[in-house]
Amino acid sequence: MSDRTKDKTYDEFYNVVNMTPSELEDWLDTYKSKSVGKDSNDVESIGHKSGRKIINIKRKKNDELTDTNYDHMYEVIGYVHRNSAQKPKSDIKESDWRYSLKNWGHDPCKEMDC
Repeated sequence: MSDRTKDKTYDEFYNVVNMTPSELEDWLDTYKSKSVGKDSNDVESIGHKSGRKIINIKRKKNDELTDTNYDHMYEVIGYVHRNSAQKPKSDIKESDWRYSLKNWGHDPCKEMDC
């Protein structure tokens, strides 16, 4: 990944991940967080694993980020954009849609009134 692409990925990642590491850490400890999405081994969802990686990334300094970190940041950006576009018409505050996005570090209620 070129330095320019890394800079763009870094900026976009910090734009879409609107939860702090401590907010995300607290969220991942909740039943609601663990209630959405399952991994193939039915132990921990992909989103839940992603949330733990996001915490690690956000606690690093920019010059400490690895190519693997940038790859995950890129994955998070894509997930948040794709799933944000699928907003349900019903109340989102207590929705699986919101819970899933929060596992990926994005709380849509921070951007809208819910």
